Amino acid sequence: MPWISHRADDSCLLHAAVVGAGPTLVLLHAGGPDHRSMLPLAERLADRHQVVLPDLRGYGRSVCTDPARYTWARYTADVIRLLDHLGVARAALGGAGLGSTITLRTAAAHPDRVRAAVLIGVEDIEEDDAAEQAEIRYLDAFAARVAAEGLQAAWAPVLDQLPPVVGEMVRDAVPRSDPASIAAAASIGHDRAFRGVADLAAVTVPTLVFPGADPRHPTALAREVAATLPGGRLASAAIDARLRTAEDLAAALAPAVRAFLGTGTAP
Repeated sequence: MPWISHRADDSCLLHAAVVGAGPTLVLLHAGGPDHRSMLPLAERLADRHQVVLPDLRGYGRSVCTDPARYTWARYTADVIRLLDHLGVARAALGGAGLGSTITLRTAAAHPDRVRAAVLIGVEDIEEDDAAEQAEIRYLDAFAARVAAEGLQAAWAPVLDQLPPVVGEMVRDAVPRSDPASIAAAASIGHDRAFRGVADLAAVTVPTLVFPGADPRHPTALAREVAATLPGGRLASAAIDARLRTAEDLAAALAPAVRAFLGTGTAP
């Protein structure tokens, strides 16, 4: 599996794996796992697409230990920098959790570079200051546990709150993760992604939305997001307790993603 490396606009060294050939699809993993969590899905799509699997800033090989370097604008810039490095003018973007938020932010800011979007479990959107402060405290506490007790201990009280498939992806990625980098990545909580679901009306590209089924990725939110997006479509498959592994996730999602990217987007 080929690897590519490139420098972000702040000189952070970022890495990505590439499989397949064809129109480019960038798959962005959730917060906690790394690119390997998306590999089974990529392999099911690689006969029709060049699938690019970044280790997002802070995760896997893309180590960044400076908390000040985590903002949604910078994550968006990382995606555009990756497309520039690949020489790709327009690509489809897909993301899970954290990756879904980056996908939305990138599609809103750079509609000329994104031809379609796939959202796999939309992260909760804090629409008031109290909810935002609660999210900051949650992530700051996680970062403090990483520093004091290590990565496995920091994740322990979190994993039971996640869908089984996400928990399994996190456990798989821990040995490949840099603890200081993971702790720094938690500082993204201090930067608000959206003020409300209404902000998503700015995302005009065709978008396929797979509902989550846990408090951090609410099913009702996915429905609202799909209804708000001008080109939104709600998928029938959901990220629920029936899915246990990355292979399960790929098997559940790949048919809908293939059909969507094959018929639902402009070339």
